[in-house]
Amino acid sequence: MRRISKIFFAIISFFVVQGYTLIQEDPNAIVGVWKTGDGNAMVRIYKNGEKFQGKIVWLKEPNDPETGKPKLDKNHSDEANRSRPIIGLVNVWGFSHKEKNIWDEGNIYDPKNGNTYSCTMKLVNANTLEVRGFIGVSLIGRTDTWTRQVAK
Repeated sequence: MRRISKIFFAIISFFVVQGYTLIQEDPNAIVGVWKTGDGNAMVRIYKNGEKFQGKIVWLKEPNDPETGKPKLDKNHSDEANRSRPIIGLVNVWGFSHKEKNIWDEGNIYDPKNGNTYSCTMKLVNANTLEVRGFIGVSLIGRTDTWTRQVAK
């Protein structure tokens, strides 16, 4: 009985490790809907040609409290873009899969302040994505942890 338990444990361990490895090696593993660390927005990441990008698909507070209308990109540096809605806005773009769980060479736009940052994303596990925005050097920046959302 003890030998059967060891064999069963070995088989289960093999499949768990293989499943984890497949997730990490899949360039499309970040595709899906992710909730931002503060829980105020969801971003759908998808492949566009050879690159990955994402757009805001949900906001906890979709309407501007001052106007009662959908929130607009009012902090954008280009005045022409200030009338575009935040929901549907592409806010991450240009990412390439670099190694097992890293997507790099992308940008992230923060509609809260109207700034664009260089960005890298790291898949910690199948449901956790670390998104690091920075200016110039990756050491000077901020990491936000996003959580995968299950399609309903």
